[in-house]
Amino acid sequence: MTPRVQRAGGWAVLLVAALVCGLGGWSYSQAHGDRALSYAKARDTALAEGRRHLATLNSLDGSDATAVRGGLRAWRTAATGPFRDELARTADADARTLTTAGDTARGKVTAAALTALDERAGTAELIATVDVGVTPRTGAAGTQRKRFTATLARTADGWKVKALTAIGAGGGG
Repeated sequence: MTPRVQRAGGWAVLLVAALVCGLGGWSYSQAHGDRALSYAKARDTALAEGRRHLATLNSLDGSDATAVRGGLRAWRTAATGPFRDELARTADADARTLTTAGDTARGKVTAAALTALDERAGTAELIATVDVGVTPRTGAAGTQRKRFTATLARTADGWKVKALTAIGAGGGG
């Protein structure tokens, strides 16, 4: 090969490399600012926080009054709006009832999905199945399977549960 052909080949390789780098940068900038990517991130965040809060709202250590009050505080932290207000309003009566019962519950979300997400309004709808392991103060422990729909609202502290509805085993109707 002559030096002239080698130089032309080197320039061709350099040109192809620059073209590939340019296309890669353009592709990254398109994906980084893509609305679909932003929506997917919002959906994933709402779903993860909704799952976490549903587990919290189905868990409570009923071993003593201090543990119960801490659990009720965690419930209020997971909630927002009228739902949080209702939890705060009934906290004293709930604490007495739950302390007397002495049951401990641990909620585990086994399946969940968002059925709606409105990024602009900051709202989402979630459906979920939760297994709740219940250990009573006396008697045998057991597991209950529950189904819920939840309305989530985006707050300054992230997504919170704004409304929670239990769904019967026969369906949502």
